[in-house]
Amino acid sequence: MSVPLILYDNYTRSLREFGPLHPAGEVGIYTCGPTVYDYQHIGNFRTFLFEDLLKRVLRWNGYRVRHVMNITDVGHLTSDADTGEDKMEKGSRRTGQTAWEIAALYTQAFLDDLDALNIERPDVLPRATGHIASQIEFIVDLERKGWTYRTGDGIYFDTSRQVDYGYLARLDKSGLEGGRRVDLGDKRSATDFALWKLSPEGSTRQMEWDSPWGKGFPGWHIECSAMAQHYLGDYFDIHCGGEDHIPVHHSNEIAQTEARVGTRLANFWMHGYFLLANDAKMAKSAGEFLRVQALVDRGYDPLAFRYLCLTGHYRSQLNFTWDALDAAATGLARMRSGFHALDAVPAEADEGLVARFTAQVNDDLNLPRALAVAWEALRGELPGPVKRATLARFDRVFGLGLEAWRPKVESVPADIDALAHERVAARKAKDWAEADRLRALLRDAGWDMEDRPDGYTLKRR
Repeated sequence: MSVPLILYDNYTRSLREFGPLHPAGEVGIYTCGPTVYDYQHIGNFRTFLFEDLLKRVLRWNGYRVRHVMNITDVGHLTSDADTGEDKMEKGSRRTGQTAWEIAALYTQAFLDDLDALNIERPDVLPRATGHIASQIEFIVDLERKGWTYRTGDGIYFDTSRQVDYGYLARLDKSGLEGGRRVDLGDKRSATDFALWKLSPEGSTRQMEWDSPWGKGFPGWHIECSAMAQHYLGDYFDIHCGGEDHIPVHHSNEIAQTEARVGTRLANFWMHGYFLLANDAKMAKSAGEFLRVQALVDRGYDPLAFRYLCLTGHYRSQLNFTWDALDAAATGLARMRSGFHALDAVPAEADEGLVARFTAQVNDDLNLPRALAVAWEALRGELPGPVKRATLARFDRVFGLGLEAWRPKVESVPADIDALAHERVAARKAKDWAEADRLRALLRDAGWDMEDRPDGYTLKRR
């Protein structure tokens, strides 16, 4: 009997059995991508890793996945309250490059980091600036249906008309009474949000477009709803992001989509929880943050960070320390070397272990327990080829690249290499005494020789 895939849906606040909306078994996923005004930090990549693991588990269950991730290159202000400047304009001023140049620079850096962490790239990677017409069309529909109003700085969504606004976050709207704890500006309600921001009079922005309301640029939330609908339809399977998206960004996506087409956009809303550094959220606003390149510069394989993220459930916060990364690097090295030492001959995976692994990954992506099953397989009594085939199957989900990894090749001195070849010849001649004598000479010289079905390896002692 197959094990059902159970996922936690933040909209219903419950564990639910997953089933695709599309009868052919194709699963549509939209994930909130980077705002490309700066490099992404490893806290961001914990969320992107969770989403990658979700895709892999869906495929493990036989589904085909269509993954759309946006690139935010306009419209994300420095404040979630629709105040402050556009992050792209701020990044441009910081670097001295144009907003378009930094968007290209940091988009490429993001893609390079995805590759370093073995995160599969999305099927579709649309840019907000490439879909301005779709966003304007969306806002025009909302305006026609009476969901908008105009202020001195833009077009806003009227959340007062929506009884269940903020249901995803279980927001207490009465606790956000305008003018007391929240600076409203020209907004009617604290929870109202910008759909289109007008360029200030007398100023010229690098990124601005003509619209029915005047020259300006889209709000952050409208871009995701517009692009998600464009590529996946009015109601698709799963929408993902970080836990910080729940109270504002994703609540607003749902609000404007319900107003336009009557759906909550996605059947499941899933969120990865923060990576903490010294028990504090890792964020660019803190002034300092760790990039993937910073790990490389300190001598770590980026996949050690991937392994570290496997040790924590995506719905629990994970504290990053260098000691924790060291432990993850050690675990990865042992798994790699153990896998590599297994006989690489054709074999079938152990179906009992595969079933136990499936039970764990299908239990709301319980990767820590799935990792424990993998270690049990590696340390168990199964024949080597079966172990290898089983671990290779598991690695379709883990993404640690076990089959592609090779041990570091050491430079072997010519005299040591000659002794090894002599020993191979002695073994072929079944001169076991000579073979043992040559092994002892190698050992005395500081080298261990390991016989393998496909030859031998030499390793410095």
